[in-house]
Amino acid sequence: MPRVKGGTTTSRRHKKILKEARGYNQGRHRLFKRANESVLKARAYQYRDRRTKKRDFRRLWVQRINAAARLNGLSYGPFIHGLSVAGIELNRKVLADMAVHDPQGFTALVSVAENALAA
Repeated sequence: MPRVKGGTTTSRRHKKILKEARGYNQGRHRLFKRANESVLKARAYQYRDRRTKKRDFRRLWVQRINAAARLNGLSYGPFIHGLSVAGIELNRKVLADMAVHDPQGFTALVSVAENALAA
């Protein structure tokens, strides 16, 4: 039985991986074996970090809200609780954006939260 070399299939597969490894340093963009290792690792990081990105952004928003709330004399937990008691349903992304770009509006929200907690 004759030996099958599979040249076109292999070269297509190699070409696809090397194309994806474009921009990598040294042999990682030139040598198939090194490029394949790098691309597999990169894909694993991509998959993992699409999930961790959501956690990271939520942590950042909470930090920004906490810092802005403390400037107005209230910490994060009571502030969020006061907003929910007052019936204000703004998510953390919007609150963090307000804390950075609209300090007066955020101060008004803090006062509403304080009044809701006092009542």
